[in-house]
Amino acid sequence: MKKILVVEDDKFLVNVLLSKLQKEGFEVVHAFDGEEALAKVREKKPDLILLDLILPVKDGFDVLKELKEDGATKNIPVIILSNLGQETDIEKGKKLGAVDYMIKANWSMKDVIAKVKEYL
Repeated sequence: MKKILVVEDDKFLVNVLLSKLQKEGFEVVHAFDGEEALAKVREKKPDLILLDLILPVKDGFDVLKELKEDGATKNIPVIILSNLGQETDIEKGKKLGAVDYMIKANWSMKDVIAKVKEYL
């Protein structure tokens, strides 16, 4: 069973993502902030990470940067799910190593599931 780490601080969105991904047969782990996300990645070794950028403690860009600089985690695909839709944010996310960038206002759960499956 493929394991997905959802890094998101919006409780409603977390519940929707967890429920839909579990229905699709994925094991889902959740982190509320950037520090917790890094700890969970090392502990749970997810196959893919869905990462919000605006997070408490440490933002998603910093989390992504640390993941990609660490030999043990650099090959885990990271899909950014964010409200930050400016071109500069999208470019920065991709430059730091995200495989994809989805703007929250523009996607449905079906789109997210399709992307997850595409990268796994």
